[in-house]
This record gives sequence, C-alpha cells and structure tokens, in this order.
Amino acid sequence: MKKTALITGAASGLGREFARLHASRGGNIVAVDLNQEGLKALKSELESKYLVSVYTITKNLTLSNATQEIYEEVKEQEIEVDYLINNAGFGGVGKFHERAWEKDLAMIQVNILALTSLTRYFLPEFVKRNTGKILNVSSAVSLVPGPLQAIYFASKAFVTSFSNALSGELDQSGVTVTVLLPGATKTAFGASSGMEKTSIYKNPSEPSEVAKDGYEAMLAGKLEIFSGVPWSQRLELSVAPLMPKKMLVERIRKSQQVS
Repeated sequence: MKKTALITGAASGLGREFARLHASRGGNIVAVDLNQEGLKALKSELESKYLVSVYTITKNLTLSNATQEIYEEVKEQEIEVDYLINNAGFGGVGKFHERAWEKDLAMIQVNILALTSLTRYFLPEFVKRNTGKILNVSSAVSLVPGPLQAIYFASKAFVTSFSNALSGELDQSGVTVTVLLPGATKTAFGASSGMEKTSIYKNPSEPSEVAKDGYEAMLAGKLEIFSGVPWSQRLELSVAPLMPKKMLVERIRKSQQVS
C-alpha cells in the first residue's frame, strides 16, 4: 500500500528533494508551498516519472489560519497522511533590534507555529492508527545561541527540543518523531537569509544528500540525525555546553558576521 507524505516547502530545496525521494519509493505526496508554479512543475515531474499521485496545496504559512486550511483540505479530499515532513522555514541575518519586526514575526510563524500546529492536527490520527512518522527539519545551530540570527537559532532550538520531547511521549506507540539537524546546505535559503555570506556557511552540502539522510532516519524511526555537519563542528557543538557562555556567544557572533 502506498504511503502518503505531506511535505511543506515542497517546491524547492530540501522539500523538493524529500518529495523526489518519497516518490521514487512509490509514495504519494501532498505538496504544500506558496510557489504555485513550482508546485505545478513538481507535480508534472513526479507523476510522469514515478506514476504516483501528487496533490498540491498553495498556502502562505506566514498566515495563522494556513495550517487549519491545509488540514481541512486534506480531510475534504479524504487523503490519509502517513508521513508528515515539516520542512518549510527561513532565516535572516542582523541585529534583533534593527531587523524588521514583520520579518521576524513571520519567521516565528513559519518555523515554530506552522510546524507545531500541523503536528497537532495530524498526530492524534497517527496515534489512533498506531502508525505514522513525523520528520521535523531543524538545524545543527539549534544547539547553541545565535547572535545576529537570534530568532532563527531560537526557533530551531524549539524545533529540536519539541521533536525530542514528542519522541519521548510516543515511545510506547507505533508513531515516531525524527528531527533533522543539517549544516549549511546548497539551497535558496542561504541567499534569501543572507547566511551564505557568513563563515558558518562555507562548504555547503548537496540538498539531495541531506534530504536522503533525513528521510532514511525518519523511516528508521531515529530520534535525530545530523547531516552535512563536519566532525570538527560536531565536536564543537558537543563541548559548547561546557564553554563559558559569554565566550561561546562571542565566538558564534564572529562566525555570523557578513564578510
């Protein structure tokens, strides 16, 4: 029986790679994105290449009612979702008090509230059926504070903590929650956020490789998975809690400065 995956931010970047992976395994897709043309192209590509069904929903996740509308549309279409891949998200560089509040508020809405509410809508059904998988896309930087990207780092810290906690709550069920912690990745995210100009964004990974790591970890029911993060950075992240906080914050601030 074909599994259906609902994927947010599906028209480009990691989301598109998740969709390609799932379709290549014979799975159907509910693809959510604001980019209607990108969704049309994805639907055409995957349905012709893999003979799967791709149902598209054009939604702006910065709007507070978007996730409820997505859930209601899925129910109206009588689509049973098996995998929920919360991939949509964005960032931005700059001092918190100088950045446009509207942009940071939108970031909180997408990175935290949309992810959380979609999980809340679909999780009870997963638990009732005693089956289902959730993959939440966080970031390796979720493990440290992020001066010059205060909201982005904090929003991803929420995603990681929330995902780990849910995994613990669901330990005795057939439902799993996996969090993907990627490093710098070659997507439009780097350019749109301004992160590609910082030292932390050197040597980005291919999105197809990062998506594969996350997708396979989700299927295996793993708690979390790093991808595209060199061992040197993983070591730094592991010792970060032991460093004096002021020293840690200053070190990260310097890595975030635009060159």
